[in-house]
Amino acid sequence: MPLFMDVHETMPEGATAADVAGAHAEDLKVQEQYGVHYRSYWVDETNGKIFCLVDAPDAETAARVHREAHGLEADHIFPVVEGA
Repeated sequence: MPLFMDVHETMPEGATAADVAGAHAEDLKVQEQYGVHYRSYWVDETNGKIFCLVDAPDAETAARVHREAHGLEADHIFPVVEGA
């Protein structure tokens, strides 16, 4: 399955890492119906950025999970290859 890293350039005003954890939990509830697996995420509260690593059939399907789960879509979705 293809692997993607999505990047959210700006966190919603006032959002915290705990809020991102809640959004990730919502992704996990929706992902299976689309054959997607959100593996992990990282939050940079200082710079207001979020990064999500996801197995998905394609970038649009990964975005759809975010859209349906909580409405916070990534600004960029990059295909990546996992290193050793």
